[in-house]
This record gives sequence, C-alpha cells and structure tokens, in this order.
Amino acid sequence: MRKLSAPPVQVISVIQPIHSRLEDFRQQRRVQAGSLIISVFGDAVLPRGGRIWLGSLIRLLEPLELNERLIRTSVFRLAKEEWLRTETVGRRADYVLTNSGRRRFEEASRHIYAAHAPLWDRRWRLILAVGDFDPKERERLRRALFWQGFGVLGADCFVHPSADLTAAFDALVAEGLSDLLDRLMPLLAADSRSGLSANDADLVRRAWNLEELGTAYAGFVSTYLPILAELRRDRQVEVDPEDAFLLRTLLIHDYRRLLLRDPELPDVLLTADWPGQKARLLCKELYRRLALASERHLDKFLTLADGSAPASDPAYAERFPLDDPLNSMAL
Repeated sequence: MRKLSAPPVQVISVIQPIHSRLEDFRQQRRVQAGSLIISVFGDAVLPRGGRIWLGSLIRLLEPLELNERLIRTSVFRLAKEEWLRTETVGRRADYVLTNSGRRRFEEASRHIYAAHAPLWDRRWRLILAVGDFDPKERERLRRALFWQGFGVLGADCFVHPSADLTAAFDALVAEGLSDLLDRLMPLLAADSRSGLSANDADLVRRAWNLEELGTAYAGFVSTYLPILAELRRDRQVEVDPEDAFLLRTLLIHDYRRLLLRDPELPDVLLTADWPGQKARLLCKELYRRLALASERHLDKFLTLADGSAPASDPAYAERFPLDDPLNSMAL
C-alpha cells in the first residue's frame, strides 16, 4: 500500500488581517522611527550578536515605508543617546549595542518575554523626592519613572509593587539623570502578610490610571486577535517570511510600548477581567506562530558590514516559554 504523505504547507504572502495591520502602519502620518528601531534591536538584533550593518537595517524596514534618511537620522540619535555605537569595516559601518544599551535591552526583555506576570512579595517600592527640584527636573524625573511603571502619589512619592530599586536608579543614570540621584531616597515598605488591605487598593487607584491602560490593552487585543484567529483557522498556511518579520516587529513594538507604561501589578491588585493578561497570552501565541518564518527572513537579510550573516544565539531561542499549551487561551 502506498504511504500517504502529509499535504505540503502552503506559503501565502497575503493574509488579509496581516495585510491590514501592515497597511495601517504604513498610512500613519507620523512614525516614531527611533522607538521602532529600538524594538527591532531588542527583538531581532540582540539575539544575533547585538550588531547590524546600517544598510541591512534599512533593507529590513523599507517595506514599512520608513525611508533611508529617517532611519539614518534615528540611528544617529540613538548613538548620540548612547544606545548604540559605530564600528567601521572598510567603507561600511556596523551599529553595535553599547554596554548600557545592551543592559537596558536585556532588562526590557525580561519583562516582554516573561512566561507569566511577576509574583508579589506584598512590599511596595518607594522613591521619595527629598530635595529641591525645579519644574523641568521634576517633569524629567516623572517621565523617566513613568516609563519604568512607577505610579505617582502626590508630587514627591513614586511607587511600584515589584521594581528592583537598584535597577531603577541605574536606568535613571542611563537616561542622563544621574545629577538627580542625591535628591532621591529609595524605600522598601514593610512586608504585609495579612492579605490585601483597603489601603493597597486605594493606593493603586491613586497612583495609576488603570482605566486608560486597560483601554490601550483592549485595543491591542482587538488589533491582533483577528490575525491570530486566521492563523489558527488553517494550520497548513504559513505566513510569507517578510510579512512574518514585519508583523512580529509591530507586535513586539506595540506590546513593548504598553509594558513600558504598565506597573505589572500582581493579580490580587487587578480586576478579574484585566485585559493585560489577555494581551500577554495573545502576544505570546502569535509571536510563536510567526517565529519560524520571520527567522528565515532574518537569516537572509540581517547582515553585517563585512557581508556575513550572524547566527542566532541559542540562549534566545525560547522566548515566550511554553508555560501553557498553544491554543489554550480563551480569547
């Protein structure tokens, strides 16, 4: 009896929800190219040695209709801000993560690709502004801590449930705010094992605008859930490698920007229907479905100034580890 072979995987270049998401991005009047490039470095370049030829970066982002001048200008600014440095190879140059840039990316990766939300030891982390700040300094500090997930209590107290305070201060230094550190006092609240108190719930309401963040998470889910549903519908269909890379980039970019605003409050401090959890599971499954095809695209187009193609570091192979099976989400 002749053995039946499995049907071949059908590779298609246009899946309508993917096409729609890519077109929506291309139609934006204003693109924060520097932020998008940071997402590309953290997700695609860091696992391949943390360096890339500028021409290769331009080629990778060209299908999103980011022009060469915008990319060059954005990369130059990132180098000026000490995220990146250049290494000349003949007439070409690689852009390489600086030590501080790599540290920032690796810290962000621990949040983006985490298997689950962090557990809470029931101790609040506080940073008190104990010196004099002019309005400009105070706003710089507020914005820097906001992007680390800190909430604000009054004008002089910043709060977080689980932040590493040493890492938080290191991040302020990396943001060029080292001159403010001697006017800040880090504190760790006493351990409360008696359970969630009314004071905890009140603190959350005062320190964070969870309604606004929840709306943003719900928007993320409504954007990417139709794409996941389409990929779930037909397991024999594989996304075109270039589309897979572009969508993976936008997926991580959008998710990273949400996490930057998210204090990652423990479940006990959130409502039962908090959309952040749904967004995390959605991002995780969609990313894993795009990974293989997008890596093939990077194998071909992510190159260095000397023409070589850096291999992916196996240490980064298991991003979004399988703590629960695919398709187990009730989305």
